[in-house]
Amino acid sequence: MRFISDTSSDGVREQLFTLGDIPGVLWTPEGAVATRPLVLMGHGGGQHKKAPDVLARARRFVTECGFAVVAVDVPAHGDRPKVEAYDRIATENQARVEAGEELAPLIAHFQALVARQTVPEWRAVLDAVQQLEHVGAGPVGYWGVSLGCGLGVPFVAAEPRVRAAVLGLGGVLASAEAAARITVPVEFLVQWDDERVPRVQSLALFDALASAEKTLHANPGKHGEIPAFELESTLRFFARHLG
Repeated sequence: MRFISDTSSDGVREQLFTLGDIPGVLWTPEGAVATRPLVLMGHGGGQHKKAPDVLARARRFVTECGFAVVAVDVPAHGDRPKVEAYDRIATENQARVEAGEELAPLIAHFQALVARQTVPEWRAVLDAVQQLEHVGAGPVGYWGVSLGCGLGVPFVAAEPRVRAAVLGLGGVLASAEAAARITVPVEFLVQWDDERVPRVQSLALFDALASAEKTLHANPGKHGEIPAFELESTLRFFARHLG
């Protein structure tokens, strides 16, 4: 892990880093010196590690809960180079949608493909970050919706360090098998009028989760219209399970 910048503002220390060819960012309380819970955040499609919703949540986790938060750019996003194969798939999918095919199965297939790369990458990031003295090997949580859900479900299923997860805006098509291996507490977000992920598929993904403790948070609105109050619920959820 190589740090390329280290700044602080309003009580939050922000360290940009690279791990091999993976660009990432770590947020911790300013002056932190001991082990603390860590939340890995997965950004949405077309976004990046410091997208506004990721940054806003990360700073709240740090300032109000004392957590560490890490986020990385997924392949072909943010500071990572374009991937010719992914661009080709995106172009093909657009043509197929225009020809009348449903969007959701195409998204699910693409996310399953990307997850084969991101799951081992994210596990390597956890390994590196938890070796830092101001983070340590404390409990781990995961937050990710939309693309962050499609990639997050197989990650949470594969990573025993994760003790709790917030997921949502994702469907069952590519994730049912992995979801059946998730047993940690989950808070799951559904937008009732989601134009990208059919409601029935989101509800089926929630049903597929094997967690004994799982709560469904369904709100009116389209895919990107999660109400601001859901952040407050997320803070309480992680404080209860990681704090």
